[in-house]
Amino acid sequence: MSATDQIELLSRVPLFSELSADELERISRVAVPRSFPAGVRVFHEGDHSDACYLVRVGDLRVTREHSDGRAIALATLGPGDIFGELAMFDGEARSASVETLSDSELLALPAADFRRLLADHPDIAVKLIAALTRRLRETNERVSRQSFQTVPSRVAGVLTQLIAEEAAAEARQGVTIRMTQADLAQLAGTSRESVSRFLATLERAGVVRVGRGRVTVLEPRRLHAYIF
Repeated sequence: MSATDQIELLSRVPLFSELSADELERISRVAVPRSFPAGVRVFHEGDHSDACYLVRVGDLRVTREHSDGRAIALATLGPGDIFGELAMFDGEARSASVETLSDSELLALPAADFRRLLADHPDIAVKLIAALTRRLRETNERVSRQSFQTVPSRVAGVLTQLIAEEAAAEARQGVTIRMTQADLAQLAGTSRESVSRFLATLERAGVVRVGRGRVTVLEPRRLHAYIF
């Protein structure tokens, strides 16, 4: 990956959206390209946090293990997404695992190098803290809103959130979410049976097409009619 490619990828990440071209170039100097084949863990829940990652190519899944041994999916990741970013600040153990669903090309930002960069350039640190604060506010708002939503509204909201991470999702058809109905139920805070019934309703309406371990959203805009 060339330096230009690295800077272009960094510029697509919302966390770095307020940074100047010069600031992005400084970050690219500490970045390390990494490649992973499909079906492997980039890191495990409980691992020491030593880097965060940006996705250049590929699809990945974030999972967390329940105390009874079950693994639940928290999110799916694709090009332009960032994960493990808290490692840049606290160095605590990983709170979840990330596995590749396809061959993936990532850009790693080593935590120690990144923290030195922030110490040398506090203006970058201030902008990143502001971006993280916005993300926290958005998360709090989403959790609060879901507390008062019906099951269909929560499921439609989760689907909308997942496809929003896809490039130009609102302008495309056939956005595929690689996630089981049980995983969607976990994200929406409901049962798999409730998710299955609502997906059947959406399928009859032509909004989605349901497959094994995946849901293809045919008309993303129509999901908004179910969110209230």
